Amino acid sequence: MTQELHIVGGGMAGSEAAWQAANMGVNVVIHEMRPKVETFAHRTGNLAEMVCSNSFRSDDDEQNAVGLLHWEMRAANGLIMAMADKHRLPAGGALAVDRDPFSESVTDTLRALPNVRVEYGEITELPSDGHWIIATGPLTSSALGAAIQAETGAERLAFFDAIAPIVYAESIDMDVAWMQSRYDKGETEEEQKAYLNCPMNRDQYEAFIDALLAADKTEFHEGETAGYFDGCLPIEVMAERGRETLRHGPMKPVGLTNAHKPDEKAYAVVQLRRDNALGTLYNIVGFQTKMKYGAQTEVFKMIPGLENASFARLGGIHRNTFLNSPTLLDDQMRLRSRPNIRFAGQVTGVEGYVESAAMGLLAGRLAAAEILGKPLPTAPLNSAMGALVHHITGGAEAKTFQPMNVNFGLFQPVDGLKGGRRGRKDRYKAYTDRAKADWQGWLDAQS
Repeated sequence: MTQELHIVGGGMAGSEAAWQAANMGVNVVIHEMRPKVETFAHRTGNLAEMVCSNSFRSDDDEQNAVGLLHWEMRAANGLIMAMADKHRLPAGGALAVDRDPFSESVTDTLRALPNVRVEYGEITELPSDGHWIIATGPLTSSALGAAIQAETGAERLAFFDAIAPIVYAESIDMDVAWMQSRYDKGETEEEQKAYLNCPMNRDQYEAFIDALLAADKTEFHEGETAGYFDGCLPIEVMAERGRETLRHGPMKPVGLTNAHKPDEKAYAVVQLRRDNALGTLYNIVGFQTKMKYGAQTEVFKMIPGLENASFARLGGIHRNTFLNSPTLLDDQMRLRSRPNIRFAGQVTGVEGYVESAAMGLLAGRLAAAEILGKPLPTAPLNSAMGALVHHITGGAEAKTFQPMNVNFGLFQPVDGLKGGRRGRKDRYKAYTDRAKADWQGWLDAQS
């Protein structure tokens, strides 16, 4: 057992960790409880299933921190990025994927490796020996969560994550809606028309906000409190923060021209992004919700162009679990009280598919190197990978620790560059140039 790497959870982080470790020559066992034990959000037993958005966000590796993380994962022969590129959908400057073929390809690729096996069933206790990575994600089972809580002596932190609805394309009124990426972003016509847009005038927007605020919402269980992650707020929570919040967020009308009425400026715009390669499904961008199902259909059909919409999936809300990692994990992502166990992915307090997979990549390499007797230093601080892992394992304030996306605010300043918005382009390019050099150096030292 000591020469095998056991990975609990076959999501983004667990799948990437398994791929990295297996390619370093280590035998890997992936323990996945689905489909034997289901969750609220998952639909299949496939590895790396996408349960919320189908977007990996910006693919700009010079001016965007998540795009830089894409670059670093590609440089490290990352499985998640390779399969995302293989099943890429038009999405302007973003990397969106056809979710079902993507997860099927991840599953098939890992299963084809001779030194990887998948065992289906729930792990309910923290193992006392062997090499383990816990990558159970935000929907860690209650039994394993209780075991983690008992070991750490700390209350599990939790926040609530909401899922956006998906609409059948054939039910959208294209006499009202039009295809365009914001600011016509993208190198091809397909990319420049990757989003479907539904315009609202002021009266329609105000009526929509009224309906959002009045709609029936999912109730929390006794003792639960709604600590949402700001990057995935339900739309009705955004509306409660101010009537103009949505119009300056996911419904902002900028960078778009109504193809049906080019001289008419929309007061707000709802965007939908293609969710599969066939173009038969579209998800409503930024429309995570905790409204009850009946209320969702009523409210969303108020959107011009969606009056007769049919929904392949309605939105929902679920509890996410994450560790207070700054107090519990060392810089090798090991549990301080049980160093044979590493944690990776969203359960560590990173937010997003890309960040979760990145932490899996790092944990897989660190664990495999330890098993092979050639321990690695953690990722360089000035790389995106290093900035993120440093934040969750000690850089963040433990008392106020919350899930974090990768962002340039986690990076050390570059000497001699101006701060503020005017110097941002040069500053971001300097961050990404430095990160790429440091990350490639870290990889080259392992070859």
